Formats: sequence, C-alpha cells, structure tokens
Amino acid sequence: MLRGNTGIGKATALQLAGVGARVVLACRNQEKAREAARHIQQVTGSTDVVYIHLDLGSLRSVRCFAESFLQTEKRLDLLINNAGLVAHGRTEDGFGIELGVNHLGHFLLTNLLLPRLQEGEGGRVVTLSSIAYRWGHIDFEVRDLTSCL
Repeated sequence: MLRGNTGIGKATALQLAGVGARVVLACRNQEKAREAARHIQQVTGSTDVVYIHLDLGSLRSVRCFAESFLQTEKRLDLLINNAGLVAHGRTEDGFGIELGVNHLGHFLLTNLLLPRLQEGEGGRVVTLSSIAYRWGHIDFEVRDLTSCL
C-alpha cells in the first residue's frame, strides 16, 4: 500500500504491480488516483491495483482509511509512506500542513496498520523523506502535538 498517483509513488506502484503485487493507492485526489490506477493497470496488465481515499491532512481521514483497509484487505506486507508536501497552511486538525501531512499522518497511519503488518512474516514500513526537512523547524509552543493523536 502506498500513496502514489504521481512521481516516486506512481513509479513504485508501477514496479510493484509489474511483479505481481497487489497495490493499494492511498491518495487524496480521487480523479488523479483513478487515472493513475488505470495507467498502472494498462502498462502492467495487472488488475490488482485499487484506490482508497486518504487525506493525510486529516487525522479523521487517516482513521477512516485504516478502518476501511483493515476491513477489506486481509494482508499487508509493505507500507510505503510517501508524502512530500511543501506548503503553507494548516491541517484539518490545526497542525502546520507540512508537519501534519509529512509526519503526523504517516505516524498515525503506521500505528493503526501495524497489527496487520505484524500478522505476516517480514512486513516492512518504508518512509520516504527529502532534503526539504532542512528548510523548516517545529514550533512546539504552537499546539500540544499529542492532543489529536
């Protein structure tokens, strides 16, 4: 399962689908995600590429995604956390958008899906990052970071 309707995420989804893996695209934009799924299916011939809505800027959405995933997917071997948002603004929960999407959303998602990962043998979590972390800082005085988690 990964976020992957463009860039590194889509390239990774193409490779995984190409070797026969079931790929769940967890994306915010339904239109782009469905277009990416169709493209991946067309290029790889795989019919095992699906989309489930996920907005990492909303902890409610993360919880809804995890609930849906756990109800429909019987296994999880690889979770790829792939969001690299650089923007201004706030999440639905009031966090800085970059902290919320790139870190807190992934942290909550990983924790909610960890039991499913641990059910199988050799489950893995891969979290992608970039050098962009050097551009900012966390102001821990802005909000109690644990209040919504």
